[in-house]
Amino acid sequence: KYELYSMDWDLKEELRDCLVAAAPYGGPIALLRNPWRKEKPASARPVLEIYSASGVPLASLLWKSGPVVSLGWSAEEELLCVQEDGVVLVYGLHGDFRRHFSMGNEVLQNRVLDARIFHTEFGSGVAILTGAHRFTLSANVGDLKLRRMPEVPGLQSAPSCWTAVCQDRVAHILLAVGPDLYLLDHAACSAVTPPGLAPGVSSFLQMAVSFTYRHLALFTDTGYIWMGTASLKEKLCEFNCNIRAPPKQMVWCSRPRSKEKAVVVAWERRLMVVGDAPESIQFVLDEDSYLVPELDGVRVFSRSTHEFLHEVPVASEEIFKIASMAPGALLLEAQKEYEKESQKADEYLREIQELGQLPQAVQQCIEAAGHEHWPDMQKSLLRAASFGKCFLDRFPPDSFVRMCQDLRVLNAVRDYHIGIPLTYSQYKQLTIQVLLDRLVLRRLYPLAIQICEYLRLPEVQGVSRILAHWACYKVQQKDVSDEDVARAINQKLGDTPGVSYSDIAARAYGCGRTELAIKLLEYEPRSGEQVPLLLKMKRSKLALSKAIESGDTDLVFTVLLHLKNELNRGDFFMTLRNQPMALSLYRQFCKHQELETLKDLYNQDDNHQELGSFHIRASYAAEERIEGRVAALQTAADAFYKAKNEFAAKATEDQMRLLRLQRRLEDELGGRFLDLSLHDTVTTLILSGQNKRAEQLARDFRIPDKRLWWLKLTALADLEDWEELEKFSKSKKSPIGYLPFVEICMKQHNKYEAKKYASRVGPEQKVKALLLVGDVAQAADVAIEHRSEAEMSLVLSHCTGATDGATADKIQRARAQAQKK
Repeated sequence: KYELYSMDWDLKEELRDCLVAAAPYGGPIALLRNPWRKEKPASARPVLEIYSASGVPLASLLWKSGPVVSLGWSAEEELLCVQEDGVVLVYGLHGDFRRHFSMGNEVLQNRVLDARIFHTEFGSGVAILTGAHRFTLSANVGDLKLRRMPEVPGLQSAPSCWTAVCQDRVAHILLAVGPDLYLLDHAACSAVTPPGLAPGVSSFLQMAVSFTYRHLALFTDTGYIWMGTASLKEKLCEFNCNIRAPPKQMVWCSRPRSKEKAVVVAWERRLMVVGDAPESIQFVLDEDSYLVPELDGVRVFSRSTHEFLHEVPVASEEIFKIASMAPGALLLEAQKEYEKESQKADEYLREIQELGQLPQAVQQCIEAAGHEHWPDMQKSLLRAASFGKCFLDRFPPDSFVRMCQDLRVLNAVRDYHIGIPLTYSQYKQLTIQVLLDRLVLRRLYPLAIQICEYLRLPEVQGVSRILAHWACYKVQQKDVSDEDVARAINQKLGDTPGVSYSDIAARAYGCGRTELAIKLLEYEPRSGEQVPLLLKMKRSKLALSKAIESGDTDLVFTVLLHLKNELNRGDFFMTLRNQPMALSLYRQFCKHQELETLKDLYNQDDNHQELGSFHIRASYAAEERIEGRVAALQTAADAFYKAKNEFAAKATEDQMRLLRLQRRLEDELGGRFLDLSLHDTVTTLILSGQNKRAEQLARDFRIPDKRLWWLKLTALADLEDWEELEKFSKSKKSPIGYLPFVEICMKQHNKYEAKKYASRVGPEQKVKALLLVGDVAQAADVAIEHRSEAEMSLVLSHCTGATDGATADKIQRARAQAQKK
């Protein structure tokens, strides 16, 4: 047992008069002074005080809530205060209220008699005993799910002792009623019997589970302490302490991977360590003390001291036991003699080397240094290890360097002003990341950053993360102006990777500092992080500007939909008018989703051109009746006139005339005319044999002669009405010439009809027409007659094999003669 700190806290009352809770891993201590006791005056309000493990005050607050039954620390170092009415209040390390939750209505009605805070691999749990002698528990207060445990048969009063145990990743309740033990799980209440228990037990006075929840200790009214597994299936040992008075506290004391199991029992002025040895180790307690079970021992604190009781590590025992000849002990002596410049150093070294134990000696000294609390002894052992390394060729330095780094970190956090007395084993179990988190919780930002830089941790895991926490704390300082806080944060953080200004701004907004949050968001480079928070702060117009600056259309749409729900219609449209890009995107959205809103937008902007286009689309999309469609088109035409778009207005009026005509044609002729284009309407009339109506339609809508001839030519050819086609061709001189007649006839595979028109084709297109009908020889004669190089080349390209050989020769000769001339 060694002293960790001399406690300088100014306690006005004894520990026995307070509710006490101490967190493991060198955690803080909470005291609730002046709890609700009958002998105390009712007017005296209790005070909740939080101290570091070294007794440095962290927080103090007057308790204004209901009577408290139990205190306990969560794994995240949050203080859980279980009240008599079943409400659990959660406080931070500095006394800041975090949240509260209830353990259920039944607990509220029956009140809380007793409570336990326990830890599982899922988190921190709370178990309570109600006035109806029923148990309720939650295995994880972070994700509250209450479980009402089964009733214990015949239980009329509070059990003599009880605790929460964890088996197979499930929390259970173990309780003692007289000589009987009961195990409550979610389904049933089972009676259990510890194997090998000494006879004559009429009551269990105290029970304790180990730090890892694997072992259980029971203190009986006969003075025996039974130790075994938490499942009550195996007995480890039993010890008779010859004291029948119930102990004040009983906790386990063991080391990881150690075979020795021990239990520490405390009475008013006596501390006893018992195990499977026939004798116990006893200490006298000079004042009220409190036991805190740890991973590798027990912390014992009182008004004046804070001590650590633990099993001596094997390496330390080997080196420091009297007359030890262990290699580590010899190496330590050799180093001391070397410093004295004594030749004995050489003798000790030779002895170790002859046994081939120098690597083992170095490793022993390194390991022992890790378990030493005092820096002077650590240095002595590390100097011995360094001395021994000099005589080894291939000893890997990693373990030595790592131990030096770990001890520097541990010595820094063990300092009285920091007050986290971690052992080496606890530090390794806790990990450096959790230790940094705990320093941040204590607002020890400079030390945390120094440790990160010393250990060269990646910025995102180390310095950046700590700076972000510092910034979140900084925004809570109400006595500093928003401008100064924002500037200080930006100067400290800059563009540090891994730091999100939006998270810091969110914390500022949560503290009621909206303007500070906006200033901080100016430093956030990611618009996707800025915009959601601005919307949350009801700064929608600023959010819209930021979204537009980002160029992210999805982000702009998000803000627009938010604005639409937040503002009235008029204000929303006015906001859009000042943001052309947003207005354009919203129009695109309305075209697919909200057509009526789109119409309102055009009306407000007096955009008659787009309004006309809207009504045209609406006439086809929404209206089925011809009257409704014509009315919509009339509205569109009026809009186009207002927009001074004469062409669009006239085209719309023509469409209205066409629709009316198509309806009349359907009524008179049958068939389908509605929604056909003007050309298709003419073609359909020709195909139906209504040539006169087709010509009248062409005149009414001023279809040019060339276009009408093409339409009629195509329609008659499709009908294969060659006789009518011939009459049509002779009706008057063709405005499109006669080559189209040849082409259309050949398209219909009618060479006979095509030849009729080939002879009527003009000279400039004669060769092409003759080639279309396959008369290559005549085409050659015409080309030679025209003396056209292009036409002769065209004919040559159509000459094939032996059939057109003479024609090809004829053209070649004509070419040769032309060249001579």
